[in-house]
Amino acid sequence: MSTFDDRERGFENKFAHDQDMQFRAGARRNKLMGLWVAELLGKSAEEAEAYAKEVVKADFEEAGHEDVMRKVLADLGDRVPEAEVRAKYDELLAVAKGQLMNEV
Repeated sequence: MSTFDDRERGFENKFAHDQDMQFRAGARRNKLMGLWVAELLGKSAEEAEAYAKEVVKADFEEAGHEDVMRKVLADLGDRVPEAEVRAKYDELLAVAKGQLMNEV
């Protein structure tokens, strides 16, 4: 094999790894978001875990994260301003990435 082939394979492996990490970070963020919303809704620990799974599943309805936003905003009603929910969602992505990096 040539150096070019090795580099190409390396780039392909890095791309696959990055895509996997991005997917895992998004799913982790959605779970964290579900747990945060569940706490605001006053759910028990068991109910919070079940709710977090619902939030993760909601992300598979359409591309992007608006499906998750619709679900949590509807469930929260007027309890929390939309801007605060969206800011928390962005914040939790960094938390999720940090958690994943600590697992590696």
